[in-house]
Amino acid sequence: MARYLPDESVLLNGMLRKKVEEEEGCEVIIPNLLLAHFEVQAREGKDSGLVALAELSHLKKLSEEGRIKLDFWGERWIPSENDLSWHLREAAGQSDSILLTSDQVTAELARIEGRKVELLLPSPEERKPKLLEYFGPDTMSVHLKARVRPLAKVGRPGKLRVQYVGERPLTEKELREMIHELVELAKRDPECFVEIERKGATVIQYREYRIAIARPPFSDGLEITAVRPVAKVKLEDYRLSNKLKERLKSSAEGILIAGPPGAGKSTFAQALAEFYRSFHKIVKTMESPRDLQVGDEITQYTSLEGDMEKTADILLLVRPDYTIYDELRKTSDFQIFTDMRLAGVGMVGVVHSTRAI
Repeated sequence: MARYLPDESVLLNGMLRKKVEEEEGCEVIIPNLLLAHFEVQAREGKDSGLVALAELSHLKKLSEEGRIKLDFWGERWIPSENDLSWHLREAAGQSDSILLTSDQVTAELARIEGRKVELLLPSPEERKPKLLEYFGPDTMSVHLKARVRPLAKVGRPGKLRVQYVGERPLTEKELREMIHELVELAKRDPECFVEIERKGATVIQYREYRIAIARPPFSDGLEITAVRPVAKVKLEDYRLSNKLKERLKSSAEGILIAGPPGAGKSTFAQALAEFYRSFHKIVKTMESPRDLQVGDEITQYTSLEGDMEKTADILLLVRPDYTIYDELRKTSDFQIFTDMRLAGVGMVGVVHSTRAI
């Protein structure tokens, strides 16, 4: 009987479940320190912890059906994030188990240490997340909440209408299944990643979709909001005067784009970024989350270790011609914008405002 010990990655991306369902009769060892790690995350309201517990519940069900043998092993304590991988590799060696991981670094380290390891890399799936079924060709955002009928904003910036996109209210179970699917996707799809994870809130970027998940106590109920750009335009589509375009090209290097939500600020910022790139300029972006739709030639940066000031320090070493800062919210954002502009970087900032002044 094969004995497997999973790490965090294969639990979150669903590869452990797939492996044991295909290979019935195996033994799965869950270190108590891994269980404690996920318990802390779940109690903090983090979706990764809740998804892991749901996966473990599924393993328990398989065990009760006699399809696998499930054991919990070792001392129960909470390792730091940085040490978790090492402790799991140690546990695999001590329990004489095959370490299952989807992390290539973990797999390589296990081989170097002489441990038995199996790298499970997920194959790309064509099936899109259920959440995206609520999007039509002109849908800008979808708003889902437990016990409420699904809502969507449909139209173009400046001409949006809100309408129902479901016949009945969604249950909390349905929302949890969607969240589970998204967190799994973030662990296996290179175009999907978790941008922010806090107690009661998670932000996931999936391709052009920015997905915000809120849960109690942060919100009064479980909620998913997904937003995407509905228009990708070039600067020429704005019918700007030649005089203004010439100024943008030659001397306008400290620009603020202001407007209310849904007015098309980010769409204009994207067009401006591509405009500068077309003149062979080095263009970067500073975003949190990263949801501007720009070409691969434009590198998108987020906050480094949770701090945009550290991102700015790196960008000042990179020395781009232009940086798109989406968006300026706090006083520190404006200070960073000012410092970079004074350092000679062409800056374009996006600001929420009902009017320019």
